Amino acid sequence: MAELPGPVLVERMRSFGTTIFAEMSALATTTNSVNLGQGFPDTDGPPEVLDAAAAAIRSGHNQYPPGPGIPPLRQAISAHQLRRYGLEYDADTDVLVTAGATEAIAAALLALVEPGDEVVLFEPYYDSYAACVALAGGQRRTVTIERSGDGWTFDPAALERAVGPRTRVLVLNTPHNPTGLVFDQEQLRAVADVALRHDLTVISDEVYEHLIFDGRTHVPIATLPQMKERTITIGSAGKTFSVTGWKVGWACAPAHLLSAVRTVKQFLTYVNGAPFQPAVAEVLGAAERLAPAAALQAQRDLLCAGLAGLGYDVIRPQATYFATVDVGTDAMTFCRGLPHRLGVVAIPSSVFYDSAAGDHYVRFAFCKRPEVLTEALDRLAQGKTRQSTHI
Repeated sequence: MAELPGPVLVERMRSFGTTIFAEMSALATTTNSVNLGQGFPDTDGPPEVLDAAAAAIRSGHNQYPPGPGIPPLRQAISAHQLRRYGLEYDADTDVLVTAGATEAIAAALLALVEPGDEVVLFEPYYDSYAACVALAGGQRRTVTIERSGDGWTFDPAALERAVGPRTRVLVLNTPHNPTGLVFDQEQLRAVADVALRHDLTVISDEVYEHLIFDGRTHVPIATLPQMKERTITIGSAGKTFSVTGWKVGWACAPAHLLSAVRTVKQFLTYVNGAPFQPAVAEVLGAAERLAPAAALQAQRDLLCAGLAGLGYDVIRPQATYFATVDVGTDAMTFCRGLPHRLGVVAIPSSVFYDSAAGDHYVRFAFCKRPEVLTEALDRLAQGKTRQSTHI
């Protein structure tokens, strides 16, 4: 009998198997559970946004757009950054349209990281970061975002310790997925100080910039002194307008950085989203009005209050789609058992950590209709009732 072939997947990617999202979504289907693991809305975006895309389809925007993105969208992105943050980016040389923020992150890391270089990530981190660092042949170093009372913070000294002689890039995510932390000025200054002192390039993932709660304000790190020249800022229409399937993202950076990102991006998807690009160009100027921050804040409050009322230790987020719960036990075991026990799916936050710091945290998505959140809470309440009955 012929021997079976050895592993065909390159070694640097062998630790990245089936994602926890696929596993938990399959569990949701087989157990008929309410799925609060999926990080996308269960409703469509605003009618103005959808109508703009439909009109673009009907008016012939269905073939390959230009590689960097159509000029009206790049101009709209440039205007958005200037109007909101006072950041000037030339639409022709400093703005690149990508297949979602994930492609922008991948292209930036592939462009900037040589094999053996180190990349600093804040953990918990969006799982794509680790995979993209591995694809580039880099090594990741992590700094833990730690719980601080009702919120989250990090130790600037730990960030300093994470930087070594091979460190080239620091990935920042604010507003932060999954904790919901909105980095404040002091925290941003700590990051900027390290980047400047060690000559690091910062890739700043800001896709949740319009989904912030309680009157807080998002501050791009590129607005801090001397930081624009070394920062690649990444945004997303999918998150802003609740059309995650459109996969329209972008990167903004000075020309010397963006040119490197564009060189790699052209050999990934090349182009995408032909009718969605003019649609986003049309509505981006109304992002503050059309982004569903108020609705999401109400959904956050519904879920967090409900979970707290059931005795869960909830850390209320300042932004994003997610609330974190400290379940006080192994999160992976808890989440794998929850669909069978109570018919609810959540994600163990431990999959977003390199360290054991997240082993008892669980991520619940509240970007779902209120009736879906209420159904999930009702199921969890029934479980609490059964527990108390058996005590």
